[in-house]
Amino acid sequence: MNTSSVSPLKLARVVGDRWSLILDLTKRDALGRYKNSWLGVLWSLVTPLLMLAVFTFVFSTIFNVRWPGGTASKTEFAVILFAGLVVFNIFAECLNKAPAVIVGNMSLVKKVVFPLEVLPLVTLLSSLVHAFIGFVILLAFQFAVSGRLPAESMFLPVVLLPFCLFVLGLTWFFSALAVYVRDVAQTIGVMVTMLLFLSPVFFPSSALPADWRVLAHVNPLALPIEQVRDLVIWGRLPAPADVLRTSVIGLVTAWAGFAWFQKARKGFADVL
Repeated sequence: MNTSSVSPLKLARVVGDRWSLILDLTKRDALGRYKNSWLGVLWSLVTPLLMLAVFTFVFSTIFNVRWPGGTASKTEFAVILFAGLVVFNIFAECLNKAPAVIVGNMSLVKKVVFPLEVLPLVTLLSSLVHAFIGFVILLAFQFAVSGRLPAESMFLPVVLLPFCLFVLGLTWFFSALAVYVRDVAQTIGVMVTMLLFLSPVFFPSSALPADWRVLAHVNPLALPIEQVRDLVIWGRLPAPADVLRTSVIGLVTAWAGFAWFQKARKGFADVL
């Protein structure tokens, strides 16, 4: 089969054949950022806790924001806020790193036999390592605050898998585009910051004015964020129609991003 095939079977075969390589690269990427630091991997625990404390102080104390339907408890507000941040950070980490996935690995581009298409997957898996730590913290906080953990939490993979496919598709797309358009890195930085405040991380979609609720429908981050909150905090299962919609979006985005990557990779060596 042609190395630039856009068939999902091509990707499945590469992933299956190179799984040990993918795991090694993921481990290197996940731990590399903490190399030579005093706290090491503990930073993956400390960083989200510090950001959670800052955001909670700013929004619940300075701005005196209260979550609709919740209590006045700052601890509950912190858990609700953290749930949104954990999901958003998967998206933010992958998209921010996407422009350097290929550009930053020029030596691998020159190796004809190296499966470049797995590099965006490594980026996603690395972000999921840190997200896993975040979800453990989230579940622990939820149990500490409410004294229980909704059984619906076990359905987290159902809502996270389509979201991860969506993020993977975008990572394939932007990692390839950044080879030809170097402004992508700056554009993504601005876009991610805008989406942080336009997504229901600090507020529920229901808080948007009626004329602006269309933002919640067109924002692909809104539904996964609120689905995670529903499962972990409110103990509500997502509507089957919503799961179907996110699954279709995730699959289509993943395939489209992979197809673009495979078509664009033919010129990587010439450009780099």
